[in-house]
Amino acid sequence: MERIEATRDRALPWPAARRARRSWTRTRRLVFVGFVAPAVVVLVLVTVLPLLYLVVTSFTPLDLTNPASKRWAGLTNYRQLAADGRFWNSVWVQTQLSFWTVSLQMIIGFAIALLLNGHLRFLELVRAAFIVPMVLPPVVVALIWKILFTPDISILDWALGLLGLPQPAWLADPKLALWAVIVADVWEWFPFVMLMLLAALQMLPSDPLEAARLDGASPWQVFRYITVPLLKPTLVVAMLFRLIDSVKAFPHIFIMTGGGPGTTTEVTNFYAYLQGFSYTYVGYSSAIIVVMLLATFVMSLGVLRVAGREHDVE
Repeated sequence: MERIEATRDRALPWPAARRARRSWTRTRRLVFVGFVAPAVVVLVLVTVLPLLYLVVTSFTPLDLTNPASKRWAGLTNYRQLAADGRFWNSVWVQTQLSFWTVSLQMIIGFAIALLLNGHLRFLELVRAAFIVPMVLPPVVVALIWKILFTPDISILDWALGLLGLPQPAWLADPKLALWAVIVADVWEWFPFVMLMLLAALQMLPSDPLEAARLDGASPWQVFRYITVPLLKPTLVVAMLFRLIDSVKAFPHIFIMTGGGPGTTTEVTNFYAYLQGFSYTYVGYSSAIIVVMLLATFVMSLGVLRVAGREHDVE
């Protein structure tokens, strides 16, 4: 294009060339704006406006049973939130859920990705089988595991009985209910980590691995000092995706435990749901969601800063 403009500049007098260049720049800018504008409009309508409405609502005591309650109340909801013990309990439950689900998904996904890292036809079939839980709707996954953890009708309960082992009421036991939710979440989403790491493993450059083997490095040393550092960007992205997604573990809680027994599985988004739709305190619920958004944003930045630093292959 520069060659065409240069040709035109030589062919046209200087004022005409300048006008032509301006006309081309203006046309290009209009085309760019014309293609981008629809996406910007959709972004504003779907994301920005609801987010602004959420933030504004969080500064009101809006109650669905009292339309007159939509008035400015400043930081009242946030001050109430800071003193709300049930909210802090939900944060603790969410922290445990996110820690264990992300950790187990990363470990299991990485281990299976290493086992399936090959080009055999059989391995391709096994990979396809592992993807099944991930493509199921979360509601279906929650129903499957609710049935599996329900005494008397569960094949798991039957198998434990055959082995002479205790048959606990998983979803009714305060010590086991959260672990039941963790198992369901890990089962559904470790294939996501496995797929990302498997793709990264199969795209690793062979030169550093072969050079390390020629230098006498053991398989563990190759894995520790070559493979893991090369996979670090993929590990960080997979961890970040799963960390953000763990905050949205609503269907499992809603269907499997309903937040119970008591409040032992009541994560923060479920508490916000209760405040907004069961107790009709939409303003207070909005304040909880705003705090969740900020916490997730800060947490994501922390992961990127700590784990995403440059790390050269030794």
